[in-house]
Formats: sequence, structure tokens, C-alpha cells
Amino acid sequence: MNNLNLNCLLFLPYWEILNGFASHLQKLFQLMKIYLTDQKYKFKKHLDFLRTKKVMDYDKTILREKITTIKINTAKNIDQLNLDILFDYKIFPDRIMTFKNEWTDENRKMRIGDTIAQQVYIPPTKIFSQKIIFGVRINEIIDQPNRKGFSYETLEGHVEKGISTFTVEQLDNKLIFKIQTYSTPGNILTKLLGPIFSIPYQTFCTKTALNNIKKQLETQ
Repeated sequence: MNNLNLNCLLFLPYWEILNGFASHLQKLFQLMKIYLTDQKYKFKKHLDFLRTKKVMDYDKTILREKITTIKINTAKNIDQLNLDILFDYKIFPDRIMTFKNEWTDENRKMRIGDTIAQQVYIPPTKIFSQKIIFGVRINEIIDQPNRKGFSYETLEGHVEKGISTFTVEQLDNKLIFKIQTYSTPGNILTKLLGPIFSIPYQTFCTKTALNNIKKQLETQ
């Protein structure tokens, strides 16, 4: 066997790995919807498409848990607050994300099984950004005397795999807004970029959401 044939045999496993990686990326970009233009006028189309998508499989017991909270400075109790901003999903400022959900589209209250089409801006500005469409599905609505909110699971094509819960909670004489997530990267790109981009960006978005809800509730 000459050196050329030997080198080809040695390189073959790496070539197969590269081919597998390229195939995975191709499937990933088919699932992810990335645009340069704002998709707000096409939200209905995206929402209808995402309704057909399945929740990503996950095992909550092995996912990374993260809990973040912020105190709501108000003299009102939880039952005196108007929580429509929470249940209408007006959690993130529109410079980070815009959305369309099933219940407002159908002029009704949130239900388990409802889908939300999310348009995420990266970086967080509407003009000079990539617009990425993701989907999530409501899997629980929480309506307890001292705890109200909901949770959703991510759909196929999302950058994260797992579940997020958003609640306003009454703790004795203190009110808090809480975001609890169990998640892991949803694809190979977010696994690679997580430490340098995805995790810092998620932290920024979470902090911004906490302050956004705090501001809206405290001005009631």
C-alpha cells in the first residue's frame, strides 16, 4: 500500500465526521427560521407552522436548573394586582422579542397546549439584527392563592431544550416575580457557542424580563 492510499484511509474517519456534522447543520437550519427582515406581518403563518411541531424530548431530572427572582415593591397583595401582562406574555421588552400566541389570536384566555411564536432579535435591537423564529407550548397554568403564572416547553428547532416557568408569588408580606428554567442546549451550535454567547445572552434576557415585569407591576 502506497503512502497516498494510507493517508486516505487515515483521513476517512475525519471526513465521515465532517460529513455527519454538515448533515446535522443542514437539518438544523431547515428547522430554524432565520431572517433579516421583521416577521411581524407573517406571524400568523409562523404560528400555524409551529402548531404542527412537537415538544422537544427532554428529561427534567438531568437538565440544568436556574432560578432568578426580583422583588416587587408594592403595597398590593397578589390578588389585587392585574396580572394580564404576565398571562398575555408581555414579559420581554419588544427590543428583545416580539411574539404571537394562540389565545390572543383567538381572543380568549391562555390554555394548556397553546403555542407561542417567538421572534428573537440577536443582537437585541429591531433594526440591525437577525430575526429568529422559535416556538414554545404552554404545558401548565398556575392559579394558586399565593402563586400565579404558567410554564412552557420548547418546540423542535428551538435553541434550548427544556421548560421555563414564570410566576408572581406572595411570600408573607413580600411579592416576587420568579423565572425558573430547566434547560440544555437544543442543538450542536448552542452547545458550541453556549459558554461564550448563549449563556450570557440568556442571562441578559432574563435580567431584562425581571426588571420589565417589576416596572409594570409597581406602576399599577
